[in-house]
Amino acid sequence: MRKTKRYPVEGSNSLWQVYQTVSFWKVMKSFIVITIARFTPWLPVKNWLYRTFLQMEIGEKTSIALMVMMDTMFPEKIHIGDNTIIGYNTTILAHEYLIEEYRLGDVYIGSNVMIGANSLILPGVTIGDYAVVAAGAVVTKDVPPNAFVAGNPARIIRMLNK
Repeated sequence: MRKTKRYPVEGSNSLWQVYQTVSFWKVMKSFIVITIARFTPWLPVKNWLYRTFLQMEIGEKTSIALMVMMDTMFPEKIHIGDNTIIGYNTTILAHEYLIEEYRLGDVYIGSNVMIGANSLILPGVTIGDYAVVAAGAVVTKDVPPNAFVAGNPARIIRMLNK
């Protein structure tokens, strides 16, 4: 089970009420910083942008590829360890806006993790150290350390020997 907190809403769907749950200006700032970072090929600058302007925890020597889409509404809920690789065009979400509620959950990605291109990491997920997420995987639940996961939803294929 993902670790998210649920917030019920009344009336229209929760996304229609988005600016009652998060500041418009925060979303605008996040959108601008994330858009710049998505196209920045210089990894130290990209990590500096995330740490400085969005209060994200990004570990040392972590490599975030081009076009990675971080959560624009709650980027501060994303925590990434040291020496991790996030593959091209991956999306990392810390929120879900649904019809009758919205959910928020911190995402923890450990150290020495490899996340393949075009993956989707959902809110409230923890990915353990030395795990490998295959390209195109949809991570809907926690991934233990040293696991290789793949698929939609991502499932453990095998445990890795360190």
